[in-house]
Order: sequence, then C-alpha cells, then structure tokens
Amino acid sequence: MPTPSKKTPKKVAKRVTASSRNAKSTSATIETHLHENRTFPPSAAFKKQATFAAAANYVKAGRSPVKFWESMAKELVWKKRWTKALEWKAPDAKWFIGGKLNVTETCLDQHLTNGNRNKVALIWEGEPGDKRVMSYYDLWREVNKFANCLKGLGIKKGDRVAIYLPMIPELVVAMLACARIGAIHSVVFGGFSPESLSDRINDAEAKMLITADGGYRRGQIIPLKHDADVALASCPTIEHVIVVKRGDFLLRFKEGRDHWYHRLMQDADPVCKPTYVDSEHPLFILYTSGTTGKPKGIMHTTGGYLTGAYATTKFVFDIKPDDVYWCTADCGWVTGHTYVTYGPLANGATQVIYEGAPDWPDPDRFWQVVEDYGVSIFYTAPTAIRAFMKWGKEWPGQHDLSSLRLLGTVGEPINPEAWIWYHEIIGGKRCPIVDTWWQTETGHIMITPLPGLTKTKPGSATQPFPGISPAVLDENGKPVKNGGGLLAVTHPWPGMLRGIWGDRKRFVDTYWSKWDGIYFPGDGARIDKGGYFWILGRVDDVINTAGHRLSTMEVESALVEHPSVVEAAVVGIPHDLKGEALAAFVTLGPKQKADEKLIGKLRDFVALKIGALAKPEKVIFAADLPKTRSGKIMRRLLRDIASGKVLGDTTTLADPAVIQHIQRRYSEE
Repeated sequence: MPTPSKKTPKKVAKRVTASSRNAKSTSATIETHLHENRTFPPSAAFKKQATFAAAANYVKAGRSPVKFWESMAKELVWKKRWTKALEWKAPDAKWFIGGKLNVTETCLDQHLTNGNRNKVALIWEGEPGDKRVMSYYDLWREVNKFANCLKGLGIKKGDRVAIYLPMIPELVVAMLACARIGAIHSVVFGGFSPESLSDRINDAEAKMLITADGGYRRGQIIPLKHDADVALASCPTIEHVIVVKRGDFLLRFKEGRDHWYHRLMQDADPVCKPTYVDSEHPLFILYTSGTTGKPKGIMHTTGGYLTGAYATTKFVFDIKPDDVYWCTADCGWVTGHTYVTYGPLANGATQVIYEGAPDWPDPDRFWQVVEDYGVSIFYTAPTAIRAFMKWGKEWPGQHDLSSLRLLGTVGEPINPEAWIWYHEIIGGKRCPIVDTWWQTETGHIMITPLPGLTKTKPGSATQPFPGISPAVLDENGKPVKNGGGLLAVTHPWPGMLRGIWGDRKRFVDTYWSKWDGIYFPGDGARIDKGGYFWILGRVDDVINTAGHRLSTMEVESALVEHPSVVEAAVVGIPHDLKGEALAAFVTLGPKQKADEKLIGKLRDFVALKIGALAKPEKVIFAADLPKTRSGKIMRRLLRDIASGKVLGDTTTLADPAVIQHIQRRYSEE
C-alpha cells in the first residue's frame, strides 16, 4: 500500500512557501472551528434487518481491501473469471485482470432467471404526468432491440456514442444498449448548450448521437433536437442521429443522417448476444462541467466500476427486494450513471425515475411522487433539501411519507441544520441518513455511513466505505490525526477513473502530482477524534483571511444555522489589510425581512459560532443562488460578482436570470 511521501515535491514546496508567507505558518492546514456534537445511532429495528451490520466485517474489509472487492466481484456475472485482482503502478490501476464480462448480463439477463423476470425495474413519470412501467423482461427486450439498431447503423465495440436525452426510460436503454455491444457511451446532460454538446462530441470523436425531439422542464419545452442540430454543424465525426419522439415538437430531419427511434425499433431483432469485453475495457466517458476551461472526459472501465457500483448500492442503501428506490439525479451526471442505471439494476431493484423539476407545478411534486409510488429509499442533493426548507415544511406535510425508511444525500457537503430538517420533516425522525462523499472521478461512493452500523453525526460523511482508504493530509503528505487538511485516497479502488480521455498529462497533473502515488480529489476535509470525516468543500473554496485558512463551507453552515437563513454561499474578495475577506450571499426563508439590522445580526451570529475572524465583510441578500443544473452552487460566478470582474461562462446555469438579480443587489450594497 502506498504511504504518504516523506519528501516534499518541488511543486508542493513552492506552494507551501507561498502559503507560509501569507499565513505565517508552515503547516498550511485548514482551520476548523465548527463542531457538531449531536449523534444518531441506527435504531435496533433497522440494525436487525440491515444488510451490513457486523462491525467485524467492516474491520475485515479494512485489513484486506482487495479480498473484499474480490468477494463483491464474485457476485457479478462473468464470462471468464480474472486471474489477478489488482495490478497497481501509480497512477495506473488494473482491476480483475484477465476477466471478461458484459455489464448487461448482471444488470438484466440474470434477472430473467433469478425470479425477477416480471419484477418492476423502472417506474417512470414525466413532468406533464405521463407514466410508464417496465419490468426487467421489458427492459431486457428494449435494450436488446436497441443494441441491434446501433449495430445496424455501424456502431461496434470501442466506438463512442453521445447521448443527449431528457430523463426518460430511453436514456437508460441507450446506455445499456451501448454496453451490450461494447460501445462507449458519453451522456451529455440535456440542459447543456449546443456549444457544450459539440465540445464533448468532438473530444470523444463520437460516431453517433442519440437525442429526442424535446423534453420538459418547469412546464417549458426544451428543444433538444434543435440544439443538437446547432451543435452538429461543427461535429464532423457524427454519422448518424437517432431521435426519440418525446412529444409533438417541431424539428428538422436530415435525410440519411437522422432516424426515428420508434421506427428503427419496429423491425429490430429482440435478441442481441452480448459482446464480452475485458474488465478494463472502457464503459463510458463522462465530462465534468461547471468549471472554467475545457471539460475533462473522465473515463471509467467495466469490471471494477460495476463492482463498486453494485457493492455500494447494496450496502449503503440497504437494498431489499420489496424496496422502491428513488435517486433524483439525472443520468447526465455520474450519480445517474452509478445510482440509477448500473448499481440499482445490478441489485435487481425497483426504482422511480422522474423527468422534471421538484417544484413543478407545485413545490410538493417530489412528495407526491414518494406518496404515489410508496418510495422507501430517497437519495437527493443538499441543494434540493435547502430548497425544500425555503419552500416550507407545509408542502411535505400534505403527503404521506411513511413509506420512507432510508434517506441519502449526494453532491456536496450538507450543513447540519439542513441534515436535521431532512431527518425530522422528511424522515419523521425514524429514517437513517447516508451522507455520501464521492466524485465523478471516483465512480462510486467512497465515504459514507453504513445505515445499520454507523452512528451518524449531522454534516459528517462519517467513515470510509469498506475497502476504501481515505486520509486527511497536510501539504507535505503528513497525516492529520485530528483537524483540517487535504483529503486524499491512499490505495486504489475498483471504480477509480482510468484517465482523462485523450489527455494523459492532465490526468497526472490534476490528480496525481501532489503526492507520490496518492490520489488528490481537490477537497479539503477535517478528521475528528473519532475518525469521522467532515468534507470542507473544494480547496479552491478555502479563504486565507488575516493569516487564517478557513473553509467557506463552515461559514456557510453557521449562516444556515441562523433561523432566518435557508441557503448561503461564501466567497473570498480582495482586502487591503487581510489579503482576503469574506462575502456572503444569503437566501432568506419565507417572511424574513432583508435589512441592515439583519445583516448585523448575521455577521454577529457567525462571529459567535466560529469567531470574529470569520465575520463576513459583506452580506448580500439573494432570492436564489446561481447553480448548475445538477444543483451545485457556482461560487466562481459569485467571486466574479463580488470582485467586480467580468462573468465567466454561465451556459450551465439552471436559471441565468439569477446572476442579473444578484448583480443588482450587490451594486445596491
């Protein structure tokens, strides 16, 4: 197992020196001041039925992680077993060497003979209210037929296929159909602009695009085919476009290039033999978004990724045969890949898929879905939870949520007060919460409670998943035993990215150049005396103010703890004396009055919770905060506003009008 390097690489030494000059400290660690003492052990009833509840098994997995992952891989369907579990030469890992498989046999074929043939696989609801239900047999037939359609248009093993669809069943079908024939899918979120789509198509050199005539979002029509046509004007590698008919939307067809999905499917053979691929064969490319610069094409392979997706879904969500599972993520994001398409289907789960927004036509749409389908496991983002808080508890209060037995969060750290609201209002104080940390790059959950084993702490991702080896290190690679520093992963794991598509140097520089043989995810973290991990957010969001390195996440959590505030984003702004000062963008709850008096109260409240060093220089009220369509707050745009700079790219914003609103408010301060 690689250990933290005792030598400081030259690049790191330079950063430490610069930090030392500013902070007058050689440790360059992140200071942490907020501490959460509330704990929530699993109930005796939940623990009794939990899939993973034995502490001895957890310890055993920690001692022999490779053996643990092998035991999980053996529960998948393999055409040929591996000869060696792991080959590791940093930064390159190979898992289950010599093994051959096709992921659709685990996700679909096995369920035709294990009693799940007629079990519901997908319950889909469109934003307008249309519904579809697909059994495992229905899904298997649809995937087989569409795989034959792809082959009929010349797609073969190793070819890249771009997918640009709304959250409809055909999105899952398209991903699995690509996997069925060994093609590499690249899903592009349906809310992305034509320019974003063309960038991703061209980088992957995709031969085919699968899209739809349109989609729905907050009652509006999303003109996907129109946007795709604009993108394809600069995409020379695309040979064919398949169009799913979602509605009666106006569109143009290019003869010879464009094909209707339903017409191709009419005559397609219902059986397609799976193409078996090597365990390390690429399964998909997924481009990161929401940052400046060229998107990174994160590449994941087959055997290791599926093993991680299967194991984490099984244990983190405590999946049972009668559960109705709902992950609210779109398949345009990695959460939708791992915890909508691959993980749940590999486990034979019944799951809900919903196309639209959580507040359309009213802010109780999610709770209506939970009630209608008896959802028992619910997995969503902290951003959504804070939006629910803002809309008020009366909306979920109108619905029967008694079917819920497990809640989860994903996407960013959840502040303790939002955690408590989620626990009390949505979970009825009875549902364990799994607060999960992972990334597009990691492929699957890395740090998480196990709901039948772990005593949870609001705001903490708690402990590593079995077989995962995270650590908190300082800049020199020295472990931090109690306090803040940089998050690292010191041992390879099966779902880890195998590279950035077409850019080896960027892969090494971004993730592997900070310490020798250790993965750096770019996040700050704190580890407490009990060994619990507290994710502090991106290192880019650490502010160096008056010689103190503070995590913006802690300041945001303090603000949200104030009864008037439901959401906050804190950024650094230049300051002549301190170097950097804090500017807080704040969204208030209903019936709260935004005035100078409240600004003073909020500044004092932060000082009380953290200390005077964290008191915001400016507090700006905003009806909403700029977010990507995956729900992440775009802090770089807030930094640009607060610093008076020209705004960066806003094409991924859920609501671009939010920026203009904040600019007006900021100029008034």
